[in-house]
Amino acid sequence: MKRIPITSIGFSGILLLLVLVTAAKADDGALAGHRHRVVVSTDIGGTDPDDFQSMVHLLAYADIFDIEGLIASPYGLGGKQHILEVIDGYAVDYSNLKSHSDKYPSPDSLRAITKQGAVDLPGESGVGAPSEGSEWIITCARRQDSRPLHILVWGAIDDVAQALHDAPDILPKLRVYWIGGPNKKWSVNGYNYVERHHPDLWMIEANSTYRGWFTGGNQEGEWANRAFVSKHVAGHGALGELFVNAKADLKMGDTPSVSRLMRGMSEDPSQPGWGGKYVRAWKRPRKTFNRLTTSADRIEQFGVFELVLPLGRRGQKEPEMFMKIENQSLRGYRIDEDHLLFRFSPKAAKEYRYTLRGNVPSLDGKSGRLTSFLTPPEFAQQPSSRLPNWWADDPAPSLSEGPHQGAKTVSQWREAFLRDFAIRMDWCAAPASN
Repeated sequence: MKRIPITSIGFSGILLLLVLVTAAKADDGALAGHRHRVVVSTDIGGTDPDDFQSMVHLLAYADIFDIEGLIASPYGLGGKQHILEVIDGYAVDYSNLKSHSDKYPSPDSLRAITKQGAVDLPGESGVGAPSEGSEWIITCARRQDSRPLHILVWGAIDDVAQALHDAPDILPKLRVYWIGGPNKKWSVNGYNYVERHHPDLWMIEANSTYRGWFTGGNQEGEWANRAFVSKHVAGHGALGELFVNAKADLKMGDTPSVSRLMRGMSEDPSQPGWGGKYVRAWKRPRKTFNRLTTSADRIEQFGVFELVLPLGRRGQKEPEMFMKIENQSLRGYRIDEDHLLFRFSPKAAKEYRYTLRGNVPSLDGKSGRLTSFLTPPEFAQQPSSRLPNWWADDPAPSLSEGPHQGAKTVSQWREAFLRDFAIRMDWCAAPASN
């Protein structure tokens, strides 16, 4: 091979070489040959079809990970049956995939690690009874393996919360990447438990960065959401059929949790990678009010809003009250003899209106408002000492795709990760040529 004299490439060329060499050394992604232990918790089968697409993507890359668990979490309608449905599609394509890589796990081995997580959301405490899923997380975390266990949470975080509650000794082994945002508002009690009781947890709280997988980046020609699915997924094996049947457009909002382990530095989320770039978390936003709120009352987007209200006269029957807010009906929890607590997490920067309904006369029919605002960029300059291993979306305006903070740290890689995914879908469709 002909050597190129250093003097001929100039200072900028030397700098580029140094960057490339450093990146090559730093990248411990699966595509660079590093095998990561992975457990996925998914609300597949719920109202959002993107979990089917993300599960197809995960299984297309099953040869480069040590997948140790697939858990169906709350709000997945049908539970683990939907995970098994995708594994059935994988079984159809298995011989084709196996011809390209002999490291693909057998369909039966994947079925054996598919578990049912909590069926119902927990109460105010955020934890309840153990589930098959939470117990499996504990089993995996306690294995004699020096590698950390990456828990990729695509839905409610409740099985992780339950596992930590039942076996706090597993905490140092866990690396949690949570697709929060809308999922946070559905499992705000589980989140509240984890943040309050396990602040040392290694955690990426991705409330908006993940949106860069399908928003922004190169959307021209075959890289547009619908065009990519039409050209590179439709007609590509049983997994491709499952993908398209879920949604004709590319969504895959949970996939950045997987792609971060494909290209990037697994132990340093502040570095760029396919799953986004994050900053140390500042104090997790929380506001507690002891009165009905108005639009003048403000809380940071994705924060925890708590409303504590008096029950009125004593001696009445057991209270049953709900807060109707957006598309949720949130139960009020009795926290002492005289008060009810309602807990909510706003997923967007806007004004919310709520109404209370139930059997407490002094509260029934009462209403209020709340205003949520985007995280100011200066908040990222104040990392929380209480949360030393917690990471959050970067609120720098230059990294936002519209209102979605941090999303450009994923969308900038769009053509690269879609090109790679297109190759995998080709593998589903046909065996390797001799």
